Amino acid sequence: MTQTIVVDQLIEQARAATGLETFDSDSYREGLDILVDGFNAQGAPEQAVERMKGSVIQALATRLKTTDFLARHPQLLERPIERPVFVFGIPRTGTTLLSNLLAADPARRSPLTWEIDDPVPPATSATLTTDPRALARLEMEKKMLEAMPEMGKYYRGSAIYPNECVFIMANDFKTLMWESRGKLLGYRDWLFETDMTSAYEYHKQFLQLLQSEAPGTWNLKMPSHALWLDTLLKVYPDARLVWTHRDPLTATGSFCSIISLAHNSFAGGAKDKDFIGQNCLYQAQLHADRIMDTRERLGEERIVDVHYAELTTDPIATMRKLYAALGDEFTAEAQAGMQAWLDDNPQTKFGKHEYKLAEFGLTPETVRPVFERYLSRYDVAVEG
Repeated sequence: MTQTIVVDQLIEQARAATGLETFDSDSYREGLDILVDGFNAQGAPEQAVERMKGSVIQALATRLKTTDFLARHPQLLERPIERPVFVFGIPRTGTTLLSNLLAADPARRSPLTWEIDDPVPPATSATLTTDPRALARLEMEKKMLEAMPEMGKYYRGSAIYPNECVFIMANDFKTLMWESRGKLLGYRDWLFETDMTSAYEYHKQFLQLLQSEAPGTWNLKMPSHALWLDTLLKVYPDARLVWTHRDPLTATGSFCSIISLAHNSFAGGAKDKDFIGQNCLYQAQLHADRIMDTRERLGEERIVDVHYAELTTDPIATMRKLYAALGDEFTAEAQAGMQAWLDDNPQTKFGKHEYKLAEFGLTPETVRPVFERYLSRYDVAVEG
């Protein structure tokens, strides 16, 4: 018999694990209830259910810890987040590469994978990459890559590299990370229409915690910021916005491949690849359309464009151009840091990520017309 996840039980397990009782608000609850209802309806196997439970408990526990820390240090909520840079776009368009290059500039600040997962107590500027929690994660990462070296093909991540805002906003249960764990159309459709203010307010508080002993100008990345730019700007009115562009056919194929991995882990296998194809295509189009809609309201110059083809062909020149558009100085230290990262992370370091549209019931002839508005407006390099 398939296990059923009970939300109240997971909340109590998170409280027991942390020894903490109080959440800053109940804004997380609606999304969590909708998510769990949809997940339970899938009838996932026991191993997938246990994995999902663990993820939910971790998110709730992190929320409890950040609530407690900020309640004990309320002055941190008075410290501003000034002129943060947000990178977004259709999924799989080079947002990770751009985020890693920005993080290689020693004058900038990015939320690192390990500190997103374990933010309390926050690290100092001197210990961002040497904190025992970071070192433990690096060792775990090393063992995982030794066991499954193919994982490096899919995502260029590390415990001490920047990671996506999706893992911060997951603690408010308003993020596409949760939707990727199965056929969760109810949660997806709710997420695309709900008020995201609480998720961005929590996101800001999370950064205020992280910057308490390690300040800097924030670089932030999540493709699906594209979906909620008006809300983002309500919480971060002086944010600088960067849109990455790539051939949407290639991006959609890669997006399908990544989501199929999540289904394998959390839904008992990526059995319905046609569903994955149609869902990813719909979401990719929505990302592009919502950015274009927002740009038409705010003005062309409010968003800076970066093309994946240029970023991979001449990354330093492209970053220099981006810095000029952002109004930042491209220092020798920034260039040296980026070049060192590039030297250590060639595109073929872990092999090539192979994927085909046809595997997900898609063809170039069916995908290209979906992006007619986007392709007619932006001159993206054709791949493949």
